[in-house]
This record gives sequence, C-alpha cells and structure tokens, in this order.
Amino acid sequence: MKKTLLDGKSVLIVDDEPDVLATLEDLLEICHVEKATNFEEAEALLENKYFDMAVLDIMGVDGYKLLEIANEKDVIAVMLTARALSPDHVIKSFEEGAAFYVPKDEMQNIATFLNDVLEAQEKGKHLWQRWLERIGNAYCERRFGPNWKEKDKEFWKKFEYMTE
Repeated sequence: MKKTLLDGKSVLIVDDEPDVLATLEDLLEICHVEKATNFEEAEALLENKYFDMAVLDIMGVDGYKLLEIANEKDVIAVMLTARALSPDHVIKSFEEGAAFYVPKDEMQNIATFLNDVLEAQEKGKHLWQRWLERIGNAYCERRFGPNWKEKDKEFWKKFEYMTE
C-alpha cells in the first residue's frame, strides 16, 4: 500500500453511533485512533492527549463545541454528519474553523479527505482546497439541487477565491 501523509497520525474520532466509530476505525487503520462516543469523553481526550486530527460528528456529541476545543488545541478537525447535512452547516463548519466537511454517506473516503487536508497544509494551501472537487460540486448538487449555492452566492464566491 502506498504511504500517505496520514500514516501514523494520531486521530480522535467522535460519534454517538458505535457502528460509525467501528467503520471509521477500520477505514483509518494506518492511523493511531482513539474513539469517543459523547462530548465528555471527547473533551477529556482533547484536553489530555495529543492528536494530529479529529473527526467530529456534528449532532449527538455537540460537534461544534468540540470543534472549538480542537481549534484551541491546534488539532485539525473535520466535521462528519448525516443529520446536519445542509449548505448552512457547510458554511458554519468552514467559518468556525473546521478543515473539511464530510457527509456520512461519503465516509468510505475519509482517508482520502484527511490526506487531502494534510497535503494542503504541507503545501501551504487552504485546507478546504479540494473540498469542492471531492464533495462540494457533484455531491451537493445531487443532494441539494443544481442551485444549492444561490442562497449564499457571496460566501461561495469568496470560498472559491480563498481555496484556489
């Protein structure tokens, strides 16, 4: 298997669904993974251990509050969601400092997404650089309709400029 930037990274995964945690752990077998099923466990881990990255469920574990803690600890955080799947949550994740936003039905590609983030960081690029290409354009158009960016045109114009 080809070596990636993700190999050996310490990753915290947080979700209130045990099957999601098990799937993520399998998908991230090249990493050192710690799991948490609720806000309190995740907060304690973030406060007491070092992590390169965190994959945070939005709903069920207070993911945005965990994102705030991860940012304070300089942990690269990626938001993962099934129920908070909307353009508004993409924008909120971006504005609150997440490095990527992943719908749960795309989590089979989590290693690719995390590696994209690390590659962007290594090259001094915006961490969301490949988001539109990987998820934003085709997935969001399929999920939210062809005019999904219309409501927040100015944001998306700025987003595309920042992530070039």
